[in-house]
Amino acid sequence: MNKNKPYIIFVFDFIAINFAWLIFFYFRVQTGLFDFVIMPAFLIPMFVVYCFWLIIFTFVGMYKTWFASSRFDEISTLFKSSFIGVLVLFFLIFIDDVSHGVDSPNRFLIFIYWGVLFLLVSIGRVTVRSIQRNLLIKGIGRRNTIIVGFNNKSKEIGDEIKLHPALGLDVVGFLAVKNENLGKEHNGQKVIDNIEKISKVIDELNIKEVIIVLETHQEDTLIDIISKCESKNVGLKIAPDLYEILSGQARTAQLYGFPLIDINPQLMPEWEKKIKRILDIVISFIALIISSPIILLMALAIRIDTPGSAFFRQERCGKNGKVFKLFKFRSMYDDAEKLSGPVWSQKNDPRVTRVGKFIRKIRLDELPQMINVLKGEMSLVGPRPERPFFVEKLAEEIPYYKRRLKVKPGITGWAQVKHKYDESVEDVKTKLRFDLFYIENMSLRMDFKILFRTIFVVFLGKGHYD
Repeated sequence: MNKNKPYIIFVFDFIAINFAWLIFFYFRVQTGLFDFVIMPAFLIPMFVVYCFWLIIFTFVGMYKTWFASSRFDEISTLFKSSFIGVLVLFFLIFIDDVSHGVDSPNRFLIFIYWGVLFLLVSIGRVTVRSIQRNLLIKGIGRRNTIIVGFNNKSKEIGDEIKLHPALGLDVVGFLAVKNENLGKEHNGQKVIDNIEKISKVIDELNIKEVIIVLETHQEDTLIDIISKCESKNVGLKIAPDLYEILSGQARTAQLYGFPLIDINPQLMPEWEKKIKRILDIVISFIALIISSPIILLMALAIRIDTPGSAFFRQERCGKNGKVFKLFKFRSMYDDAEKLSGPVWSQKNDPRVTRVGKFIRKIRLDELPQMINVLKGEMSLVGPRPERPFFVEKLAEEIPYYKRRLKVKPGITGWAQVKHKYDESVEDVKTKLRFDLFYIENMSLRMDFKILFRTIFVVFLGKGHYD
């Protein structure tokens, strides 16, 4: 039972959810205990209710592809999510009854349905996880693991993994940070090489999990290891002591209560990526149609204010470093960087025109970027796209900067609603922390939160410079 294939969970949930509906329908309709003006349908409501629970369970992360997950934690999540879901169903039924002038106590029967649903889904999930746990203990689906670092903490983690075979991890050895530890061993597990050879070790030993256990003063080493592993198909985990070093680049995870933190987990499930793209297309198309009069007025105002084109096109780095042409309203004088070359904007920038100050204040200068969103070069939400010149420059000064290029850039983002416009490398470093937090926690829910905050910022007039 491969932990990366959650299809078995989908199947068990499908059976449990629909069987719960069958039992509830039989109790409520077929037993004759309750009177109905109109006989309720069976198949269509069953399909709708299943889709409802599928959405609820997906949003709370119940189909994430973790292995050896705590059954208690899973049932706890199921209890909370199903209770919230049944409250939503109750209020939908209540609203429907009120709109039709019906005063029926039968709506409270939905809580009986919730009990049946919770019981059946729990049984299905506990069964699956128990089978999975037993298979892992028997050696099926296990993952070769390397521990980076040879210190007291790494030895303790190696021992704990041995004590919990249901984790599905087989530690093949340690990698040394210091060459003096080469050849040493602990509890039968050897230091097989140093961290400079981590890529080679991953390939040769078919490593699937890398656990990083460094000292707190080895920040640069940590970043270097993550960079070396980024192109490999491995899971990265660090000891909690190092969490503050990454400052929001990690997503916490509990494996049987074992304190490890996932680094670079799956950025977004495929279904969320598809919905995100659909929303990008629909919203950008509607925005361009509705705002077309504003676009014409802004273009006219810019042309009247200063000579030059109303629109501005500039090369920016997109996903995976692919360069594209970004569209904006021109907010600076024409050829503003002709003599200076690429430079950051600054507060009270003399290159910004009168109209430019206004459209920057309310972020109308970014409206034409909806064209980039429609073309698929950008998204509504994501890290701001930077010019190739600055990307290379910043990548040399800031470790892990190119991590931003893992996702499509966006018109707005977590960094934009949390921090002002870039004026210096320090501003870039600050916003990088917010960008990395977004990347490691990106979801549709996070996107909606950012979009609402962006609307709030725009209406308050809190643009690039407050």
